[in-house]
Amino acid sequence: MRFTSSEAEERYDEMVAVAAHAVVGLDFDGTLAPIVDDPDAAHIHPDAPEVLLDLAQVVRAVAVITGRPARKVLALGGLDEVGREIGETGRELFVFGQYGYERWSSTQRRVVSPRPPHGLSGFLRELPGLLRKADAGDAFVEDKGLAIAVHTRRLADPADAFARLEPPLRDLAERYGLVVEPGRNVVEIRSPGMDKGKVVRDLAKEVDAGGFLFAGDDLGDVEAFDAVAELRVQGVPTLLVCSASQEESTLVELADVVVPGPAGVLDLLRRLTADARALG
Repeated sequence: MRFTSSEAEERYDEMVAVAAHAVVGLDFDGTLAPIVDDPDAAHIHPDAPEVLLDLAQVVRAVAVITGRPARKVLALGGLDEVGREIGETGRELFVFGQYGYERWSSTQRRVVSPRPPHGLSGFLRELPGLLRKADAGDAFVEDKGLAIAVHTRRLADPADAFARLEPPLRDLAERYGLVVEPGRNVVEIRSPGMDKGKVVRDLAKEVDAGGFLFAGDDLGDVEAFDAVAELRVQGVPTLLVCSASQEESTLVELADVVVPGPAGVLDLLRRLTADARALG
């Protein structure tokens, strides 16, 4: 774990002091679960359920905020059971799927989801031809129901394929009224109007958060980082955590704390939990 400045260390201490009133927001892939070539083969870090259950006892709420469908994250992370246990203690676990379009909580215990966006079916019809023209016909296409993710990780040169695909995917998405969310060797196409930043803002208001920690690893987390920075300007204690990798460095420059992947995130959460208990 590396603090990026002396101010960052002070922000950590402030977060410990207000932990009982704080929300901890967490991305899933790359933050709670290691990145793998096959998205369907991803699994939450084996220590995560226990760490999250323990963490929930010292903070106001824990929220997993992800681009994946909420039901998929609940299954891959065993979070339904974790949420049940957290709910029994009177605390709250939220899962916001598809960048916030879907919502599940340990009290509600069902996924609330809108209908697929207009234009997505048309985009899908044209996608195979676009991939062939970009010499990326073997890219893995993940249909999330409310969004489409085009993964280049399995291709011979993932970074080069990503660079070739993003511009035409963006053009095609715009024709159908959709937006593009780039990530680590993945381009996601979805409806406009929702992102992780909006989830952070709305949740902070809903639970009257007295502090907000967010941990992420990817470009899709930038909006959440920005929203947490806005809360900081408003006087709310905050902490921004980058789950670092060799593939993506954008969040490093924005973070207060840089940790080595999901294992590092969990170590930080263990430390926060222990320090909050010691202080309280």
